Parts: sequence; C-alpha cells; structure tokens
Amino acid sequence: MPPRLILASSSPYRRELLARLKVPFEVVLPQVDETPRADESPQALVERLSIEKARSVAEAERGALVIGSDQVAVYDGQIVGKPHSHERAVEQLRLAAGRTITLYTGLALINSDTQRTQCDVVPYRVAFRPLTEAQIDSYLRKEQPYSCAGSVRSEGLGIALLDRFDGEDPNALIGLPLIRLVRMLENEGLHII
Repeated sequence: MPPRLILASSSPYRRELLARLKVPFEVVLPQVDETPRADESPQALVERLSIEKARSVAEAERGALVIGSDQVAVYDGQIVGKPHSHERAVEQLRLAAGRTITLYTGLALINSDTQRTQCDVVPYRVAFRPLTEAQIDSYLRKEQPYSCAGSVRSEGLGIALLDRFDGEDPNALIGLPLIRLVRMLENEGLHII
C-alpha cells in the first residue's frame, strides 16, 4: 500500500498545483512560526521553513510523505514576503517596477516513518515592466494578491505586470516546484506516472 501524501500548507495555490499530479493527497495545516532569524539568507529561510512545516505535520502522521514549502521574493537582497495589505502591496510593486526580482521557493519532503528528509531551494527570476501608479492600483484592486509573495499572482492578472521569466520550473513561481517534487516522490517509491 502506498504511503499517504500530505501537503503541509494553508496555500490554495499549492493545493491547486499538487492536484495537477493526479494523486490523492490530504491537507494538514502546519503550526510554524515563520519569523526570519537574524542574518538568515532568503535561501536558508525558505529551506528551514519548508522543513519545519513538513516536520510539524510528519510528527503527528504515521505512514505519510509530508510536503512542506515556503516562498519569499527578494528585491535588491531584501526579503519581501506577502503584503497582507493594499498599502504594502503598492510599496512592493513600486520597488519591483522595471526591475528583476528573484523568488526562492523551498521544498521539503519528509517520510514520517523513516524521517528521511529531502529538501531543495528553487530560484526563479521575474522581470517586471515599468509600471505607473495607475497600473499598480488597477492591478491591485482587480487581483488583490495580498497573500502572494511580492504581490504578484502570475497565474492571474499579474502576468500583465511582467516582461519575462527565467527559471527551471514555472510552478516554482506559484509556490510549489513540481518538477523537483516528482523526483523527491520517486526517491520514496511513489511514482506519478
């Protein structure tokens, strides 16, 4: 009998992405403090949080493969998270306009029985068009991407803000690198196809 697959995430975007693999899975909300540590790099932050999210669920669930993921946007070396408000989203998009930012997505898979942990950090670069205040305001009022790192929901209207992408897995941009996840699942004997 194959192990249960659990997504340790509250993100509806990650749920949608994982559903693309056409395997049954459960969702369990992780209990993790997402506060960055002093002098923690963006890559180290998303790696740590991905592992902590998966581990917080794996400790209570036997016979499961548990997926944890976390994402941050980085502008000029500074971590930019979810805006949670219109005003903060305006600030984020003003900073990003006409520039290239990097999103780092951490991915962890923990086998709850063996405690084997696989983890990776997947970068994805996004180039923004120059944007006017009116364009930023219009986008935010229509899309309301306040739960998206960097205020961009690229699978929606956010695509209109962008010039180009550069990365290995377009799913990483949305928050769950499926190419890497498929490999991790195969390492645990769960074959998608």
